[in-house]
Amino acid sequence: KKNFKWLLGEEVHSVLRQLQEILKEASHRFNLPASSSEGPVKQENFILGSSNVDQVKGVLTLQGDALCQADINLKMPRNNQLVHFAFRDDKQWKLQQIQDARNHVNQAVYLLTNRSANYQFKTGCEVLKLMDAVMLQLTRARNRLTTPATLSLPEIASSGLTKMFTPSLPPDILVNFYINLNKVCLTVYQLHPLQPSSTKNFRPAGGSILHNPGAMFEYGSQRYEVSHVHKVECVVPWLNDALVFFTVSLQLCQQLKDKVR
Repeated sequence: KKNFKWLLGEEVHSVLRQLQEILKEASHRFNLPASSSEGPVKQENFILGSSNVDQVKGVLTLQGDALCQADINLKMPRNNQLVHFAFRDDKQWKLQQIQDARNHVNQAVYLLTNRSANYQFKTGCEVLKLMDAVMLQLTRARNRLTTPATLSLPEIASSGLTKMFTPSLPPDILVNFYINLNKVCLTVYQLHPLQPSSTKNFRPAGGSILHNPGAMFEYGSQRYEVSHVHKVECVVPWLNDALVFFTVSLQLCQQLKDKVR
């Protein structure tokens, strides 16, 4: 009974303080200012590349949860012609995964800090409930970065991303950006329009993170087949830090739950 009283009175608060510190660090990694008085978020440039693909090269400019510039060169496989396109100056693309992950982290911080400093836990059940709520937010934050959304090709074609470039993207090119773990990924799909007289058996592709050559879809009144897929990515170090903080925090929560049980 004495041990348990000590656990509720001392150990729990010690772990909560540790969690607050770690998660505030995680929140800072998303480096989005909480108020406008903190000034704008710094811009970071990342080079897109892949060791085995020289078909697509480019530079991304990331500002917090927004891609504020994407400068991309694409070598067309058919004729080796080089196509260059970049975001229009008045456009930014919000990376919803980063925004959502940050919101979940802030929710976890709120759960840990919304009681007075001298608050005393009465029961183990109360601690378990708090840990479960914090772990739920942290798991959601982590999942948003580790599990990109599955999209169908018509969804990619109709997303606002296709309208952000200058010069405009050719009708036979689709692009998609997403976060996967600690990387920003760019997928470029080159399309082949199917003729109405085509004898190919048309099977529209479903939702996927990454579509393969041969995938078919209909958009507008035109049917297309994916002829080439290029995927390039860049590592964002602070996303890696955030994922480490999530893992350490989840372990701390689990350890405290085990002790209370």
